[in-house]
Amino acid sequence: EYIVVDLPFPGAVTGKEFKVIGKARAFYFEGSFPVEVLDKDGKRLFIGPAQAIGEWMVDAFVPFEIDVKVPETYIGPATLVLHKDNPSDMRELDASMSFPFTIEY
Repeated sequence: EYIVVDLPFPGAVTGKEFKVIGKARAFYFEGSFPVEVLDKDGKRLFIGPAQAIGEWMVDAFVPFEIDVKVPETYIGPATLVLHKDNPSDMRELDASMSFPFTIEY
């Protein structure tokens, strides 16, 4: 296990602005990794960098957070996707974690 998301949790109901908070190990590059929110059709509503809080070049879980803001017009099912930041072209090093939630207000 390389990533743990504390908020939001799978199946959560959020507003259009929320924080993603958790901890990750070996997911960072230069202290960040990409986070996406996809709509029910898989179209991107948001992408941005989750930032490590503290020293990230360690072999341990490091806390992260990111402020997410999706378009005012979107309400409905969504998917949160956290991508390991992989600056190499080696696809075998890719990793991600995703789960569904709902944007309701």
